[in-house]
Amino acid sequence: MEENRPLDGLLVLDFSQFLAGPSCCLRLADLGARVIKVERPGTGDLGRQLYISNLELDGDSTLFHSINRNKQSLAANLKDPVDLERIRRLIARADVLVQNFRPGIMERLGLGYDAVKEFNPRLIYATVSGYGSEGPWRDKPGQDLLAQALSGLTWLSGNADQGPVPFGLAAADLLAGAHLVQGILACLVRRGITGKGGLVEISLLESVLDYQFEVLTTHLNDGGELPQRSLINNAHAYLGAPYGIYRTADGYLALAMNPVPRLGELLGCPALVAFSDPKSWFTHRDEIKAILAEHLRGETTEQWLRILEPADVWCSDVFTWPQLLEHDSFKVLQMTQRVSRPNGAAFTTTRCPIRVDRRILTSEVGSPKVGEHNEQIIREFEL
Repeated sequence: MEENRPLDGLLVLDFSQFLAGPSCCLRLADLGARVIKVERPGTGDLGRQLYISNLELDGDSTLFHSINRNKQSLAANLKDPVDLERIRRLIARADVLVQNFRPGIMERLGLGYDAVKEFNPRLIYATVSGYGSEGPWRDKPGQDLLAQALSGLTWLSGNADQGPVPFGLAAADLLAGAHLVQGILACLVRRGITGKGGLVEISLLESVLDYQFEVLTTHLNDGGELPQRSLINNAHAYLGAPYGIYRTADGYLALAMNPVPRLGELLGCPALVAFSDPKSWFTHRDEIKAILAEHLRGETTEQWLRILEPADVWCSDVFTWPQLLEHDSFKVLQMTQRVSRPNGAAFTTTRCPIRVDRRILTSEVGSPKVGEHNEQIIREFEL
């Protein structure tokens, strides 16, 4: 990894498991921080066995590999007095600590924020929970699908007749991880001014609620109207026609916000020209989209794009991953990288999406084995 990244010299202790906390620490590592992953001996992070499509590499899930690259691993039993004292001495040297244990666990170990700030007042202590540290959901499992289900998010995707539809990614986890990074960086800036550390708290529920800030704000100010998903090609519960993805003669076409009569003229569909009142694009949304869906099946995606793109209509082809990966517009981004372990186990993954000083941030260092760096870390920090 190249030197002189923004967070070079920063020591981060990652006590977290699964996705939210580890994704936060991954981004800090991408930006130059040294991240030491503190894991239980033997099993390590339970995310090592959290498989996607049953795919594993070198004994660990590809999920673990993708979100824990460029870290070191220190195996420690936090219930063992010797190991716990080692960890306390390591925390005293750290800049950032990230943990996502259920509320109260770190406090019972003597590693809660109020305890550790006494011997490291400059520490940025970051914690992510499922639903916050208070309230009736405090001890509920902080799992992505559960957070999505409770947040209202599942009533925004899918067509109106489908019932609740979850987001097809771990949206709550990854959003929480990104918000945790933002809070940590803000506190690091403050520490640079005041010399004092701080506590950053994020929950999956709060992150996924913030994700819905546009539509939830509408709901809070329109008398409590529920989201109205389209019956046909829904893509956004609060936007009118033509917003959605439509089948063509040979594929699909995505249409964003566009004046319906203008579309009718360009596509040769007189029935659409009649909808001249912009309010009708929502009140008659399903009717308009049904007309449009039937019309677009008559030509190929390429033919429709030839008509619409020169007219500056917001539209797009709809790619599969193979199509995307072969396209020059993807290749020029250089979004993938090859990472490997010392034993030669290697795989391809994405890189950090942030460019700094016009430089792409990559790293060839793969995820660690459990306790792989124990000897080095214990010797270096005199633990």
